[in-house]
Amino acid sequence: MNFLATFVTFQNLHEVRRLCHWGPVIALSVIAICSTMAILDSIIWYWPLDTTGGSINFIMLLNWTVLILYNYFNAMFVGPGYIPHGWKPISFGWSTVKIDMSAVRQFQPLMPFSVPAFAATLFALGLALGTTIAVGMLFFIQMKVILRNKTSIESWIEEKAKDRIQHYQTGEEFTFPYDLGTRWLNFKQVFTWSGMPKGDGIEWPVHPKCHQHTLTIEQLKQKADKRVQYRAVEDYNGACCPLSKGLQTFLRTPCTEEPRIPLKKGDTILATRGTKWWMYGDKILNEEHMRVGERVRGWFPRRCVEKCHYDTAASDSTSDKKIN
Repeated sequence: MNFLATFVTFQNLHEVRRLCHWGPVIALSVIAICSTMAILDSIIWYWPLDTTGGSINFIMLLNWTVLILYNYFNAMFVGPGYIPHGWKPISFGWSTVKIDMSAVRQFQPLMPFSVPAFAATLFALGLALGTTIAVGMLFFIQMKVILRNKTSIESWIEEKAKDRIQHYQTGEEFTFPYDLGTRWLNFKQVFTWSGMPKGDGIEWPVHPKCHQHTLTIEQLKQKADKRVQYRAVEDYNGACCPLSKGLQTFLRTPCTEEPRIPLKKGDTILATRGTKWWMYGDKILNEEHMRVGERVRGWFPRRCVEKCHYDTAASDSTSDKKIN
C-alpha cells in the first residue's frame, strides 16, 4: 500500500466513489479491452518474448498501459490544482505466451486465432480507432486553443464585445488580452522547458495594450448592457415550486442550486436571463442595504413581474440606435 501511495494519494476515501459512474466505467473498460488485446496480439504475432525486440515491445506496451492509467487517475483525483489559501479576487462592484518460430515447413501452419479471439480483436481495434479519432480531434481543438490563447467562451465574449462597440458606435478598440500577437508567443506560454506553463493561475502575461482585468471589465459592460428592469406585480414567497403561480410554473421550475428570491408588489428587479416561465436577476435594494454590501439575486416566476416602460439600467451605457 505504501508503494501505491507514492503514485496516487486519496485525501478522502469518498473520492473513490467517483469511479462509480458510467463515464469512468466506460473509459476504464475501453482501456482494459484495448490494452489486453494489444498485449495478447503482440505475444501471438510479434517477436518472441525471449528476444530483445520482443522484450522491448512487450515492455513498451505495458509501459503505455501504466502511463494511461496513471495520468487518468491523476486527472480524476488530483486535478490541475487550487488557488492559494485565503486568496480573494479584486472586487469590481457587486456584478462577477511464446510462439513456435521454427523454420517454415511444407505443411500449413496452425492459426492461433479462434473465432471468439478474432472477434474480440476486431472489437478492440474498433474501440482503439474510435478513441484515436476522438483524441485526435481533441488534440486539434486543444492546439487551436493554445495557438490562439483563447477558449471558445472567450471567443464568444470577444465577438460580443465587437458587436457591442458596433451597436453603440462607442469608438472603443477591444484587444483580446491573452493573445500576445503571434502564435509562437502563445505556444511558448504553455510549452516551456520547465514543464510548467507561465502564469500562477491568477495573473497571466497579457498583450501590451491590456491589463489583467481587461476581459473582466468587458464582461461587466456586456452584463450591464443586457440587464432589463422589471417591476413586481404579484407577491412571491420564494418557494422552490410555487403551485399558486400556475401549473406550468410549478412543473418548469429551474433544476439548479441557485436560490429563489421573494418578491413584493412594487419591487424592482434587474433581470439578466430567464426561461419561458422563470427569470433570474438582482433585486434593487435601498441605499442602506447596498452600503453594507448586501445582494439579493435568484430566480422568480415570470408571471410575477412586468417589464418597465423605461430601462434605467441600460441608459447608463448608452441609448443610441443600432447601426446597420
